[in-house]
Amino acid sequence: MALLSLLTLLPIIIIFLLLTWKNVTTHTSAIIGWVLCVLVGFLFFHTPLEMSMRASAAGIIASFPISLMAVTSILQISFMESTGALRRIAVFLKTLAPTDKPTQIMTVNLGSGMMLVSAGATPVTVLPPIMMAMGYSKFMSIALPALGFDALCTYSMLGAPLVTYSDFTGVPLAEAAKVFAQYLPLISTLIAFAMMWLVGGVKLMKEGFFPCLLAGLTAGCTAVAIAHIPALSSGVVLTGIIAGILVMLVMMLYLKIIGKPIIDKSRLTSEEQQIEQEMSLLTAFSPWIILIASLLIVNFYKPLNDVLFKDLAMPVSVIPGQVIKIRPIWNAYTWVLISTILSAVFLKPKRKTVQEAVASWLRRAPKPVLSLAVFFMLGLLMNNTGLENVGGIWKVVDPTHNMVSVLALESAELFGTLYPLITAPLGLFGGFVTSSEASALAMFAKYNVMTSELIKVDPRIVTAATGIGAGLASVCSPGKLQNAAYVIEAFGEENKVMKATFPISLVLVVITSVMCYLLA
Repeated sequence: MALLSLLTLLPIIIIFLLLTWKNVTTHTSAIIGWVLCVLVGFLFFHTPLEMSMRASAAGIIASFPISLMAVTSILQISFMESTGALRRIAVFLKTLAPTDKPTQIMTVNLGSGMMLVSAGATPVTVLPPIMMAMGYSKFMSIALPALGFDALCTYSMLGAPLVTYSDFTGVPLAEAAKVFAQYLPLISTLIAFAMMWLVGGVKLMKEGFFPCLLAGLTAGCTAVAIAHIPALSSGVVLTGIIAGILVMLVMMLYLKIIGKPIIDKSRLTSEEQQIEQEMSLLTAFSPWIILIASLLIVNFYKPLNDVLFKDLAMPVSVIPGQVIKIRPIWNAYTWVLISTILSAVFLKPKRKTVQEAVASWLRRAPKPVLSLAVFFMLGLLMNNTGLENVGGIWKVVDPTHNMVSVLALESAELFGTLYPLITAPLGLFGGFVTSSEASALAMFAKYNVMTSELIKVDPRIVTAATGIGAGLASVCSPGKLQNAAYVIEAFGEENKVMKATFPISLVLVVITSVMCYLLA
């Protein structure tokens, strides 16, 4: 069993070594790991190549909520960049809370960071130039955006990780939101204080006590409220956007109460003033306004939601006996595409602008989308090794022929009831390797569920801790930090940021582990 466990982990270990030791790109490392997993499955887990291909194809389909979301969101951001909408939003963010550093950090990095990542944008590429323009160092311009959006990373890309969790565990989406919500008020608040510590140590933590407390609790409690209030629970995929907006509003209200300016346009350069005059803020936000309005209708108008979620679920069976519900019209990626197209009415792009946006999209999208799909392929492959046809039903007859069963049995034997303490670190490792919370959940969800059932703890809580841990990996993920560094031409600065932020992620993961143990 120990040897089989090692063989199961071998593809993931190889991916990790390729990323960290050989600096191989994420998508190439993922493909190598997948090929190795197919070979290990064939040679040691009695898995025919046909079943491996079926499981991999199922993985591609299961990845649609996040891979197609990545496709459409990258297209939308490329379009907003080419039309100048994103530049206009950046100018607006620069004017916020200019005289109160803690409030400014919470507003721009926590509030707008959560809103951006939930809408499908990437804070580590959008915010660093804004932070530089505000006078922050290159180090802080990389570190703060990378840390800030982690507060509600589970709701990134319109809840794609949450949808993945729901699909892989069988927990209904609204119930899944309740499970994650138990972690978020404390974790979000600690992230806010961690940002203060990073900038100014204990002194700034004391100075920013109330902004941090307000911002963190607003973010976390918004997630709790949307998950638990029946009238709101249909819109859980919008949680990150709503929480981000509320954090920004709460910070503005705080500034109003203490008598400090909310907006100061005097700091804008002449070029930025020109950008402000050329486009209204509503026009710049039009893709996201249309998107949010569409999703509110889809999620809160029950007759339409029932049709799109249930009647048009479009179930597909690639592996006999297993069904994947695609739900193409309900899923957020469809509405991201529609909102991008409709926003052209307000942004009025020229033909050349559209061509630039498409060219940028084609340059950016393939590699991250391929990485996401391959990690889902890897997860489904591990889940389905060793299946046998028993009376027309495909199932695991011998647990030693299934990678996930082997890991679960060995983990239950090795850790016993202490297993919940390792799931958040497992998520941190998975998030570091895959650069995606959803991909880490796809790889480890079934393993967590099986192990939890063996030791009689709540599998929902345990698997959610893996998701939280994977989200916290964003602050030390090489891919994300490199993107942030390249945007502001701070090559090499990402290594310094990683050394400073990795201990923060470790502390937060340890706290998540303790919470998981107590809750599970």
